Amino acid sequence: MSERSVTMRGNRFSLVGEELRIGDKAPDFRLLDHSLNTKVLDDFGDKIKLISAVPSLDTGVCDEQTRRFNEAVAHIPEAIVITVSVDLPFNQSRWCGSSGFDQAITLSDHRDVSFGKAYGVLIEELRLLCRAVFVLNKSNEIVYVQYVKEVSDHPDYDLALDAVRSSL
Repeated sequence: MSERSVTMRGNRFSLVGEELRIGDKAPDFRLLDHSLNTKVLDDFGDKIKLISAVPSLDTGVCDEQTRRFNEAVAHIPEAIVITVSVDLPFNQSRWCGSSGFDQAITLSDHRDVSFGKAYGVLIEELRLLCRAVFVLNKSNEIVYVQYVKEVSDHPDYDLALDAVRSSL
């Protein structure tokens, strides 16, 4: 396994898992929804999926990232946004209600961080996910990926959304 890392406010942290690349088949996942039900990749059918990994919905950049992607993709019926963090499902539910995004799909990797490991976004020292974006086509092949090197930075929203639109 190669040495990978991200920074957070200039401090370097190790990432667990291999970096995924365009053309890779997206790994399956087992994440918890707000009702503590397990969700897997196949639960989202043949929709184009924008998977947005964030450290915590309770931070400004994560909040804005989740809002921006959900607002943009809401007008594309063939696509969905799945936001993944290690926040507890109850915290994710609270965020959705207080933010006005009751229909947003937020899933928790809190139980075993298996998503973080499979997608190469687990920050080992903090047990948080780094900021990353994956766009999957209808066959769950990765057509866009961005691992944000400085966790406090925003992803490239335009490039990710262009990948969603070009997958239609």
